[in-house]
Amino acid sequence: MPVTITMPALSPTMESGNLAKWLVKEGDEVSAGDVIAEIETDKATMEVEAVDEGVVGKILVDEGTTDVAVNAPIAILLEEGEDASAMDAAPAAAPTPASDAAPAKEEVPALATAPVIEASAGPAPTSAHGERIFSSPLARRLAKINDLDLSKVSGTGPRGRIVKRDIDAALAAGTASASAPAPAAEVAPAAVPAPAKAAPTAPSDDAIKALYEEGTYEEVAHSGMRKVVASRLTEAKQTVPHFYLEMDVELDALLALRKQINGEAPSDADGKPMFKLSVNDFIIKGMAMALQKVPMANATWTEGSRLLHKHSDVGVAVAVEDGLFTPVVRKAEQKALSAISNEMKDMAARARNKKLLPEEYQGGTTAVSNLGMFGVKSFSAVINPPHGTIIAVGAGEQRPVIKDGEVTVANVMSVTLSCDHRVVDGALGAQLLAAFKAYIEKPMSMLV
Repeated sequence: MPVTITMPALSPTMESGNLAKWLVKEGDEVSAGDVIAEIETDKATMEVEAVDEGVVGKILVDEGTTDVAVNAPIAILLEEGEDASAMDAAPAAAPTPASDAAPAKEEVPALATAPVIEASAGPAPTSAHGERIFSSPLARRLAKINDLDLSKVSGTGPRGRIVKRDIDAALAAGTASASAPAPAAEVAPAAVPAPAKAAPTAPSDDAIKALYEEGTYEEVAHSGMRKVVASRLTEAKQTVPHFYLEMDVELDALLALRKQINGEAPSDADGKPMFKLSVNDFIIKGMAMALQKVPMANATWTEGSRLLHKHSDVGVAVAVEDGLFTPVVRKAEQKALSAISNEMKDMAARARNKKLLPEEYQGGTTAVSNLGMFGVKSFSAVINPPHGTIIAVGAGEQRPVIKDGEVTVANVMSVTLSCDHRVVDGALGAQLLAAFKAYIEKPMSMLV
């Protein structure tokens, strides 16, 4: 029987995607694991692998189609021995936009206060005897997240394929754990998402448009990224009690050390320097080390507890067309400045091309937002949940300062620390900002 290929759910929150590109054409033979298409989500372009083998009988959705609902048919795969006549029995309904589609996607419940971390589905699993286990990508992701042995799960999908409902049933029965089960007394009760709060009433689109003369504006539809940015920052300002601390930081010692390090950077085989440090690299490192010095500020709020993080995972705001990404430098306190510099250059370039993986921009414990290159003197940044803080960095400029009773000139930048008052109180935030200032003004301390 022909296999219907559907729009996959590439993350637990995905409702629709854009079919950016087909990498196969009708008549091509494919095997399980072959990359067949590229799908654009609101944050990235990701490759989709075939889960069955056969011949591409018909492509139902043209590349370039936007807002294809999750689980909508996008192509038909003919199995061995089948010809085009077999497609008469296969569903060929055209995909519908996510806004009009029935809620057919497999949903993964997630706590509203927790970051969504996407687990890779991985290759098709096999049983102990080497036989292939047929399962959907979402089922494999859920099995990996919940440590389930798919060989112990009975599939109820087409041709015995394991789907989400089978994973749910196995979790409820507790019969498919890949590791030894914990004693019953140690099993934590399942977390229940808090009921959603009603959103505040906003003026309708028509009411807003009525304020402007027709023909004096151009209407541009929201991109997926723009919608996500608007949703998350609205959520942040409605749910996170912000407060702000501002401080001036001198840069002369940092600029001198940066010049010395860059001047002595080793060259590669082509004679090019292997790294070139920016002021932002020092800021990332300084913030990471300040969080280690003030560990109580390296925190995330949840409704049941505070999460005190052992490492400083620093997100860095990167502007892209019609939005922004916040790639995360993991364990930044342990990395050399040169490693941070090269990692950020790589992630920033891939962010602008929407090639970051979800695990590269999700999570994190704090963030850096730097608008100094635009000449902005100071600003207050919005916290990106689940972070507990974000530091906003202004332009470094020459300013008069008083030292030993005399007026002199120094390179100074203003920084503003935004804090989540639920986990970082005023005094704690002040300690964190003072520690950051000390590392920036005495940058050699970051190297020893």
